[in-house]
Amino acid sequence: PVAFARSFEEEGANYLHLVDLDGAKAGKLHYFDVAKKIVQQTNLFVEVGGGIREEETIQHCLAAGVHRVILGTIAQKDPAFTKAMLKKYGNKIAIGVDAKEEKVAVEGWLEKTATDAFTFCQQLVEWGAQTIIFTEISRDGTGEGINLPLYEKLNQLDCDIVASGGVASLADIKGLKQLGISGVIVGKSLYNGSLQLADVLAAGEAEA
Repeated sequence: PVAFARSFEEEGANYLHLVDLDGAKAGKLHYFDVAKKIVQQTNLFVEVGGGIREEETIQHCLAAGVHRVILGTIAQKDPAFTKAMLKKYGNKIAIGVDAKEEKVAVEGWLEKTATDAFTFCQQLVEWGAQTIIFTEISRDGTGEGINLPLYEKLNQLDCDIVASGGVASLADIKGLKQLGISGVIVGKSLYNGSLQLADVLAAGEAEA
């Protein structure tokens, strides 16, 4: 991961979205050391998520130089904790909302709830969320493209929306940019070579 991060930076990236998938399933951040090394060895803006459910972990990450910490499952399961963290840390906290068929999913995508994703995002803004990273699980890694009408709806909220899941083409990125979406997370399309980072950065004007 550190070598990937360095190569992304060399190619012109400014931001790195780092998710501990094992941590998300276990409810505990596993790869803190990896995040720390990336922060130390690059000048990237690094955000970290996956299994972060305690304030102590948030403090560790921020103290290590991580720029933003992502809360996921805990935001749905413990509103009081989430509100308190948003109030205390402000824009250092982003909320990751994973949705399947427009319902919130938790526990590393293992569990789908009955909670409407858009309604939940409205709630998060009321709690003080400044950034919501919205992932469509059903499209993530499939390459089938972004659900633009859904993001158009989300963009009405008074917060920054970062789109994730299913970005398959430069047209997806340009479409999201035209909507005024704050950022786009591109993952698998870079790793499998279907998109080139330089093209992605140009399409989003360094939003990747």
